[in-house]
Amino acid sequence: MPKKTKRSAPRKRAQKLSPIPPGMRTVTPYLSIAGAAQALEFYKKAFGAKELSRVPMPDGKLMHATMKIGDTTIMMADEFPGSVLRAPANAGTTTVMLHVYTKDVDKLWAQALAAGATVSMPLDNVFWGERYGQLKDPFGHLWTLSMRIPMSAREREAKRQASVAMMARGEHPGREGPSP
Repeated sequence: MPKKTKRSAPRKRAQKLSPIPPGMRTVTPYLSIAGAAQALEFYKKAFGAKELSRVPMPDGKLMHATMKIGDTTIMMADEFPGSVLRAPANAGTTTVMLHVYTKDVDKLWAQALAAGATVSMPLDNVFWGERYGQLKDPFGHLWTLSMRIPMSAREREAKRQASVAMMARGEHPGREGPSP
């Protein structure tokens, strides 16, 4: 008679935990903002952002929040003393632009302006075959809005030459006179 072996109870398989949370991508922008709660409301109006989470402090500042614009998640928090991150409003500049591709750039452009964004570079057809412009939000972050458009090779080349000539003069689209 064969020897009976002990069978242990079936083990529950440990669910493998993904190192990247569901819905997130490898790189996620994280904004430091002076007035993050107000900025979140602005982004809803300007870009149709959907709020995913909010972790408020007792004083109303946001320790952390996430929103989604289209298929992209963006994180944010208020600027806090001791943090290495500075909000553009307090740093006096920003080193990042957030680029948004959209199906109707003219509509999104008008929506962002109506919400309080200001023009940094007017919306125009540009030499790389897009309708493109730059906006500054009320919190100091720069946004570029764009959509691909059909353009002839002649139109692209004329736009490219105009851009090269402008930059050779030390000018930047959307700015008066030479760049600092």
